[in-house]
Amino acid sequence: MGCKNSKLSTADTLVLGAIQIMIGIFHVFMWYFLLVLYMGQLKGFFGVYEPLTYRTGCALWGVFFIIGGAFIIKAVRHPTEIWLICSLSMNILCVIISSIAAVLTIIELMNFHSMSYRNFGQAKLGREVSRILLISYPLEFAIALVYSICLCSHLSETHEATTPNESEEVESTF
Repeated sequence: MGCKNSKLSTADTLVLGAIQIMIGIFHVFMWYFLLVLYMGQLKGFFGVYEPLTYRTGCALWGVFFIIGGAFIIKAVRHPTEIWLICSLSMNILCVIISSIAAVLTIIELMNFHSMSYRNFGQAKLGREVSRILLISYPLEFAIALVYSICLCSHLSETHEATTPNESEEVESTF
């Protein structure tokens, strides 16, 4: 498997969890900023600008990043198997969510329809926020993926260490 012999120290894992929580808080604040920005639009001849990521609440998905980071910290503090599996599954979900969010943001930034002059500034600012969020999705993807791979290798090592060899079982029965 990928990183069979590499291990993350407790401090490194706590830092990954804290960074993941900070990225999640950043995404939630950016969602609130977009909410205030787009709610203030005036209905014009061309309508209001509601991008795909705003309608799906893409930046609000940062709540999952916060929960994933909290699970990492909880699993480091209390390394029971259930917390390790919870943090692993939450980080796999974070990998999936960050990938979907990046694809939706790229789709949003690829097409831009014209709108009324009054809403153009708000739409332009919203697109800049989407570009900033697009930079943070690969960071979240990398953090969650690194933690998931290293935790998988750690779980497989502990599983291999606890299960006896088949030859030892056969010899012990004789």
